[in-house]
Amino acid sequence: MAGSKIAPALIAGDVVAFKPPTQGSISGLLLVEAFVEAGIPAGVLNSITGRGSVIGDYIVEHKAVDFINFTGSTPVGENIGRLAAMRPIMLELGGKDSAIVLEDADLDLTAKNIVAGAFDYSGQRCTAIKRVLVMDSVADALVEKVTALVANITVGMPEESASVTPLIDTKSADFVQGLIDDAVEKGATAKTELKREGNLIYPTVFDHVTTDMRVAWEEPFGPVLPFIRVSSVEEAIKISNQSEYGLQGAVFTQDYPRAFAIAEQLEVGTVHINNKTQRGTDNFPFLGVKGSGAGTQGVKYSIEAMTRVKSTVFDIAKY
Repeated sequence: MAGSKIAPALIAGDVVAFKPPTQGSISGLLLVEAFVEAGIPAGVLNSITGRGSVIGDYIVEHKAVDFINFTGSTPVGENIGRLAAMRPIMLELGGKDSAIVLEDADLDLTAKNIVAGAFDYSGQRCTAIKRVLVMDSVADALVEKVTALVANITVGMPEESASVTPLIDTKSADFVQGLIDDAVEKGATAKTELKREGNLIYPTVFDHVTTDMRVAWEEPFGPVLPFIRVSSVEEAIKISNQSEYGLQGAVFTQDYPRAFAIAEQLEVGTVHINNKTQRGTDNFPFLGVKGSGAGTQGVKYSIEAMTRVKSTVFDIAKY
C-alpha cells in the first residue's frame, strides 16, 4: 500500500517523507531500505518513525510539506484535512462496504466471494465486506452456505499460515468484542462460536442483524460479518447509502442491467458486480466518497495529483 503511494510521487519528481504506522514501522523501514538498495539518490525518499499522536500534527503542518497522502481512520483524516488548510491532500479512510444479494444470485459464487471479502487479512482491510444486505427469500440458504465455508477457515498465528490471525493490538480486539457483545445483547443470531483468545477473535457470523445494532454501521476492522435481511432492492440501497462511509460496494445478481442500475445509485467510489470488494490493480482508479476519503488514487491519478501544474505563456509581440 505504501509503495502505491511512494512510486507515483517519485515518478512525478517529488521528494518523499514517509511516515509508516507505529505498528508497521519495521516493515516501512525495510521498504525504504529496498528503495535505497535499488539506487534511489540520498534524500529523495526519507522515513520518519514515531507515534502519530505525538508527531503527526507537526509533520502535516510543516511548511516544507506541499502535499499530504494519508491512509488511516476517518477521524484522523478529518483532522489532517483541517490542518492542511490550502494544501492538496489525498485521503484513503474507512469503509462499511455492503454486499447486496438479489434473489437470482448464484449463491455458491456469492458465498465464496463474501467469505473471502470479509475474512481475508482477518477483516483488517478498508475494502473488506463488512455487512451483507440479502433478500429475505434467499437469506436462509446464503447464510448456511457462508457459515459452512467459515467453519473451514484456519485460525491461529501468522507463522502457522492461518487465514485469521490476531488483530493488530488489544485496543482493536476490544473494539470488535464490543460490537459482538452489542449484537448479542440486541438479539442477533450467532451462526458461529463466539470465541476470543487474547487479540485473536475467531471468525464471527451474525444473522438477523437489525439497524439498531452497532455492527450494522460501525467499521469493525476485524473478522465479524453481519447479515441484514431486506425485503426489496430499494431497502438495501437505502441502508447502504445511510452509512457515513462510501468506499466500495458489491452487487450479486445474474441480471446485469439491474446490477448496473443499482451501482449507479450506490454512494461509493467503486462497485463490484458478482465479486468481493477489493482494491484491484493500481492502474484502476481507487477512491472513496463521504467519510471514506478524498481524491482519486491509481498510478495515473496519483501522478497527476502529486504534480503541480504551472503555465508559462510566451507572447511574441509585433511592434
